[in-house]
Amino acid sequence: MSTAPSSVPPPSPIGLTPERPEGVVRPERPERARWRPWTAWVALIAGLAGALMGALVIGVVAAIAGASIDDPTPAVNISATFVQDLCLIAAAILFAGLAGPPRPTQFGLRPTRLTPALGWMALAFVSFYVFTAAWVAVVGGDTGDQKLPKELGADQSTVALLAVAFLVSVVAPIAEEFFFRGFFFGALRNWKGVWPAAVITGLVFGAIHLGSAEVAFLVPLAFFGFALCLLRVRTGSLYPCMALHCLNNSLAFGVSQHWTWQIPVLFVASLAFITLTVLVVRTAWAPAAAPAPAT
Repeated sequence: MSTAPSSVPPPSPIGLTPERPEGVVRPERPERARWRPWTAWVALIAGLAGALMGALVIGVVAAIAGASIDDPTPAVNISATFVQDLCLIAAAILFAGLAGPPRPTQFGLRPTRLTPALGWMALAFVSFYVFTAAWVAVVGGDTGDQKLPKELGADQSTVALLAVAFLVSVVAPIAEEFFFRGFFFGALRNWKGVWPAAVITGLVFGAIHLGSAEVAFLVPLAFFGFALCLLRVRTGSLYPCMALHCLNNSLAFGVSQHWTWQIPVLFVASLAFITLTVLVVRTAWAPAAAPAPAT
């Protein structure tokens, strides 16, 4: 006896689910990569080692061109910092590839709902500044992040000022969020879960700013890195993290230059450039990362 075919598909075998197309991710369950936790540390070491080698090469080339080794020009310092950020991105992609072809959604390059994201961003930002104020009240001292612009030579020319502003408010939010919240936190999260990974990522994030921020500000920066990890979890996206990082850096840089109306201009322009960059990268990356059709 035959029966009419059912419109309900048969259940999948245990442990198997239909594969979703590239880029289609459930909002409540963003795509998780199976990165090994140890790759987070190796990638960090590799990224910093690459940055050191890059800085040495730039220094040698500058010295051959007649620049002073003891007093590098702003171009040398800015170039070395830019190379450092590129090395972090490259290290994240390289070691993420050990678990298979990396996809942009695995790093959090995916859309999220705007209204909840703005709410979580506001909560993270307010928490960061409340923590900073409490920290200052306890330890005292100046926690203003004003060392980096001066060390990079922002006060030496208008060109250097604009270059440092671009580096601080555009390049750093993209590179640091991609590496720390996109890859480092994601890999450590596969070890012991969200909270240990967020704490460790925050501590490492604060520590790497040792040479560019006042020592008293490292703990608040660690808290900021921790809060950004939770923001990534709550929104399922790296975009709010980049935006909040951009806002904080624009404020810090503007305050260091005693700016007023220029600060919101810097933030809006930087955020627009970050948005354009992410859209271009994701558009170019996604087709190449899509799995080949079954034959």
